Amino acid sequence: MRKILVITRDNSKSERIEKLLGEKKEVLAQSVPDAGGNVPADNEVDTLFIDAESLRGANASAGEALETLWEQYPSASIVVMTDDKHTSFAVDAVKAGAFDYLTHPIGKEKLDLMVDKVREADMLQSELDFLRDHLQYDESMEFAGTRSKSMREVLNKIHQVAGTRTTVLLTGETGTGKSLIAKLIHNNSNRQDGPFISVHCGAIPDTLVESELFGHEKGAFTGAVRRKLGKFELAHEGTIFLDEIGTVSQSVQVRLLNVIQERLFQRVGGEADIPVDVRIIAATNEDLGGLSDNGLFRKDLFYRLNVFPIRIPPLRERIEDILKLAESFIKRLNGLLNKDIKGIHPEVLDAFQAYSWPGNVRELENIIERACILETGNILQPSNFPVELFDSLGTVVTSPVKTSLSLKEARQIAIDNFESQYLASVLEQCGGVIKDAALRAGITTRQLNKLMNRHGLRRRQFTFKNRNY
Repeated sequence: MRKILVITRDNSKSERIEKLLGEKKEVLAQSVPDAGGNVPADNEVDTLFIDAESLRGANASAGEALETLWEQYPSASIVVMTDDKHTSFAVDAVKAGAFDYLTHPIGKEKLDLMVDKVREADMLQSELDFLRDHLQYDESMEFAGTRSKSMREVLNKIHQVAGTRTTVLLTGETGTGKSLIAKLIHNNSNRQDGPFISVHCGAIPDTLVESELFGHEKGAFTGAVRRKLGKFELAHEGTIFLDEIGTVSQSVQVRLLNVIQERLFQRVGGEADIPVDVRIIAATNEDLGGLSDNGLFRKDLFYRLNVFPIRIPPLRERIEDILKLAESFIKRLNGLLNKDIKGIHPEVLDAFQAYSWPGNVRELENIIERACILETGNILQPSNFPVELFDSLGTVVTSPVKTSLSLKEARQIAIDNFESQYLASVLEQCGGVIKDAALRAGITTRQLNKLMNRHGLRRRQFTFKNRNY
């Protein structure tokens, strides 16, 4: 049950709003007549509705007033209720970190909508916090800080399936990070102490695939001078990751089907059945369902692999994550290349948002590595990136229109992209000085910090001594 607190100096307003909120069964509403009195602290308050007059108190600024409230209600999302006279103060409060504001008269529809908005925001934040707390960290945790709705859905599916032995089929374009997702599933399973064996099926000659997967006995074929253990045997009590599974031949498909069904296999040239306990994660950038319909992939094997499908979205569908991914690559490359890269030029960030990324995350990693090698300063300059990256950059700061999204979702992405690019440009112009950047943007330093955290911007990216552009 959500707990909502109403603070007004007008008992009649408080009682009216409490009554409207109380009609929602999951809401517990309280009313406090005077915010200036001794209001007891309460860590369980989820949402706090307060009128602007009470919030202003003794002519305190909006930021100071909010800080006082958060000391008493640290978990509360604060919604300011105001009349036309105090609207500017309510706007200042939102800039200082309040969730939103409502103007009188306030009806049930407005209240219900606001309560739902707060609940949705809390759920998204709790979801990210849960994933950070419960998913073990490794290089694949680049995904866990995602701001993309589609990637959060992927992480939820990982959490649901990781603890089982269920076969997983990862689908997505080349370079989307399927191998990292496979490692993330393994590292959060009860097989995490066992081996993780990765096999790129498309990189092995057809004549050697069976030997690589199942091993062979001495003398099984020309050149088999000794017994060799296959990948399935090496992955016993662990996980085997079969990348580009759609490339294997029909004969290998038959043997894979037998392993999945019987948990047994034979080495090439051998006759003994070898039991194996292995969790299978397969991946493909092809449409296995379509291949099976056309007779190019066994339907029965497809059904066995497709028990728990997870689609990894391409980078162009999660552009809100590009900056964070780029920063993680830079951090790793700084150590490998003995560099001290602190950020990326705003013009490059603009190009990142407009580019279609046909090579996905892998392409982003590659061009960041190239730029880090070429860069002699501490900010990655446009001259160090491929010229085709800037071909799609127009004069309008926006992202390609995605008609697969609803208007609301597409609009929010456009707004987020603009905010991120605008703030990056302002911070770059101000050399990372928060006070100056906030003044230029016309917002408070608290609001700027909040927006920087939201968009993954770090002050150190823009703090440097020598600008040569």
